[in-house]
Amino acid sequence: MTDLRPAVGPVLQPTLDELSRPGRGVTRVPHPPADALAGIPAEQLRARPPALPEVDEPEAVRHFVNLSHLNFAVDTGFYPLGSCTMKWNPKINEWAARLPGFADLHPLVPDAAAQGTLQLLWELEQWLCEISGMRAVTLQPAAGAQGELTGILMVRAYHRSRGDVERSEIIVPDSSHGTNPATASMAGYRTVTVPSDARGGVDLVALRAALGLRTAALMLTNPSTLGLFEDQVVEILEAVHAVGALAYMDGANFNAVMGTFRPGAAGFDAMHFNTHKTFATPHGGGGPGSGPVAVGERLLPFLPAPRVLREADGSFRLERPGERPASIGRVRSYVGSVGVLVRAYAYLRAHGGSGLREVSEDAVLAANYLRHRLRGTYDIPYDRVCKHEFVASSATLHRETGIRTLDVAKRLIDHGHHPPTIYFPLIVEEAMLIEPTETEALETLDDFADALVTIAAEAHTDPDAVHTAPHTAPVRRLDEATAARQPDLHWRPMTGAEMPCPD
Repeated sequence: MTDLRPAVGPVLQPTLDELSRPGRGVTRVPHPPADALAGIPAEQLRARPPALPEVDEPEAVRHFVNLSHLNFAVDTGFYPLGSCTMKWNPKINEWAARLPGFADLHPLVPDAAAQGTLQLLWELEQWLCEISGMRAVTLQPAAGAQGELTGILMVRAYHRSRGDVERSEIIVPDSSHGTNPATASMAGYRTVTVPSDARGGVDLVALRAALGLRTAALMLTNPSTLGLFEDQVVEILEAVHAVGALAYMDGANFNAVMGTFRPGAAGFDAMHFNTHKTFATPHGGGGPGSGPVAVGERLLPFLPAPRVLREADGSFRLERPGERPASIGRVRSYVGSVGVLVRAYAYLRAHGGSGLREVSEDAVLAANYLRHRLRGTYDIPYDRVCKHEFVASSATLHRETGIRTLDVAKRLIDHGHHPPTIYFPLIVEEAMLIEPTETEALETLDDFADALVTIAAEAHTDPDAVHTAPHTAPVRRLDEATAARQPDLHWRPMTGAEMPCPD
């Protein structure tokens, strides 16, 4: 009898290939015509059936449901990933995204048949302009990283339109997201890194020394990946603009400043939103995502096309081909990740302006509460008022006990918590970047803090228990280095010298 035990506990369930039995998954098509395959060119026909597993419907459903039990998600527990804003996703947003008028709309229907969706997208753009203090928004980018690339491609188009073709450098702080230098490289620029000062902000002296006629833009995350608001932002933007460069703000941490800081009003020329972070739409595991980009007056002509336009009679339409010649063109199919954007729209409608400000205030309060709880147990490299996240470090713990941040993270799993982001930002030794978000209860925050304090004590009294964690997860600790260097991305039975499977 096939073993279909749930995929939890000491033994994981079989793969679909192992469950497969010949003839079990036969699909019955009633009365297929004798010439059903006649219209397919002979060179497109398979010589033999595809090697797909053959299972019946109950086995297939149980297999994937049992696999889902292995997943840690925001619906099952606390998810304190720094710089990710893994907040609770209200289910009303899911209801809105599944309304047939949105979910079933074909992307190629005429504008007249898509007025509801076009109106939603247009209104969302206006709200994002208001929140950011920017002039206009494109909703096309599929994620924050693509939003960054979109923004820097517009920066490139702006400089080229002015005949300023010698600008070949993008400046990024040493605490930046890894996507920032990657974006610069993809857009054809050289990355220039500037260090942080002792307080965790941009070293203004080093920045001014790096700026020049080759500088195309500065990419600045504010609040930074250290969880700190850049309190020299006015001086930074003045220095950037003084050399003819533009300022791009990475908006991944915007959850901390909604309603209190408008990047466009401060002087930024462009920024992206992570609507799947800030506005509570599900993300993780590769998607779904959306990274709208807001721009000031200088970059407005270069926005991707088509934009949603509102006519004088109140109707909505998409821009026509060639209507805005300076546009950098499409960066994504159709008008973007509409399902994610509907969720963001519902979130914004539910909160309103005062609600968004309260979201940020609660996120900041939660982060500072946890920072206070962990002070004295872990190192707090920049121990001043943080925004929505903060950096803790196991550096001292490592020197005293040999226990590293990775060990602490694995042991947290035994306490029922997802680990925070670890070893980032790179400029902090044995870093843990912790972001509690505004949606977690005080009891959850206390339980998380208690777990980290307990683990630190265990590092001194029972280091082996920490070093070999996790002990209660479906699988024990994996060899992550080997998995990264020699990934095995498909299943096949082991043979010969490969058996038995090594530990």
